[in-house]
Amino acid sequence: MPKLSYCGNDCSVCPRYTATEKGDIPQLKEVADLWFRAEWRDTVVSPEEIKCYGCLTSNFCRYGIQQCASSKEIDNCGMCPSYPCEISSKTFIQTQKYADSIKDKCSNEEYLALQLAFFQKKMNLDGLHSK
Repeated sequence: MPKLSYCGNDCSVCPRYTATEKGDIPQLKEVADLWFRAEWRDTVVSPEEIKCYGCLTSNFCRYGIQQCASSKEIDNCGMCPSYPCEISSKTFIQTQKYADSIKDKCSNEEYLALQLAFFQKKMNLDGLHSK
């Protein structure tokens, strides 16, 4: 069963989230290296810094989706009657840019993991919204 974030990321297959849940320090180190190569971090951070416990209302959300969904008291955009909206549409555009920009910065296996976790937001949310 997928564990979707506010924006539609699938935490249940995210290497960062799953390594955190398992307490897998070597995997967290690999994730920190991948996040650096993907240019999602300026440096390779410590396993402690890269840990992720999913979307929390105290976390920073670069898209503003978390704040919007929290204010509407919904778990994610797919549950919103206004979906898709301007915020989610901008998020999907940016996500595609990220997907395109990292293909040459990681292995095929790493890219597939990121694709499943992050680059299928729209598909994940569309599926929820249609129900």
